[in-house]
Parts: sequence; C-alpha cells; structure tokens
Amino acid sequence: MEEKFNNKFRIPATRLSNWDYGSNGLYYITICTKQRLHYFGDIVASIDENQVSLNKTTIGEIAYNNWIEIPNHHPFIDLDEFVLMPNHLHGIIFINRSDKIDWQPNKFGAQSKNLASAMRGYKASVKTYATTNEIEFSWQPRYFDRVIRNEKEYQNVKEYIFKNPENWLANGDNEDNYFPM
Repeated sequence: MEEKFNNKFRIPATRLSNWDYGSNGLYYITICTKQRLHYFGDIVASIDENQVSLNKTTIGEIAYNNWIEIPNHHPFIDLDEFVLMPNHLHGIIFINRSDKIDWQPNKFGAQSKNLASAMRGYKASVKTYATTNEIEFSWQPRYFDRVIRNEKEYQNVKEYIFKNPENWLANGDNEDNYFPM
C-alpha cells in the first residue's frame, strides 16, 4: 500500500524513521543541483596531470565557501572530507553536541539543531546569493544522507570523496559517481 498525505500520493521519506538526526554521529551527504546542471564549474587536470580539481564558477566559489562556513552558523557541526563537483557536493559532517542527552526520532515538521536544519541553511545561503546576484542556479529539492556506522565505512567514504574528481575526469558525469554504496 502506498503512503498518502492529505489523500495525495507522496514520495516516502528518505530519512531513517527511528534515527535522531540531531544525535552525535558522522553523516555522508550528497547534494545535487537541479537536473544535475553543471553550475559549479568544470573538472580539469593540472598541466602535469598529477592533480585533478574543480575550476570553479562564481556560484561554485560561493557553494564551496558557504560549506566551509557551516560550523560558524551551526557550532554543533564539524566538517570532514568534502568535494565540490560540477553538479553536486559530497561531504562528511560530524554532529557533535555535548549537550545532547535525549533521543528524538526523526519527525516531520520544523527542525533545528540537526542535520536537516544545517542542510536547509546551507542550500538557502547558496540559493539566496545566486538570486541576489542574478545568477541562474537551483538545487534539487532533497539531499542524500547516510549515517556512517563504522570505521571501515568512514574510510571508504573518505576515499570515495577524495577520488571523485579523478573518477569524474576518467568516466564523465556518471550516476555511479554520486553514491559509493
């Protein structure tokens, strides 16, 4: 039976229903641009081809810098490995709330001091800059997240993020380049 909301079909939630997304933990995040358009720049190799990186556009610079700024707006978040690609971003976020003592399973509605509030703020900051400066740009409506459950998974995700530009250059814009699992 398909889930309905207000007697309309809806897309099922992608979040774990029994997980507290404000709890301490590591989260692997992927955020894509609308229709996976290449707003952020192009992947290029250095002259000696030893380094592959993103040649950022203006909105790519803003997306990169605003990601780095997340802990200034959400002090319970520490950033780990991340990479900005032409049409998506991969990152590892560590939620570190020493004051967190109760478990609040994922719920529908207003959220604060959790992963959803941080991602909403990040996406809004980039979109606001684009709108204010008349730069064509849109995010896809959702983002992908995965709770990193152990050291092996953490190391696999870090390596995947680190190698993403190199894989893009070798394989192009391939959907296999979005999610390591």
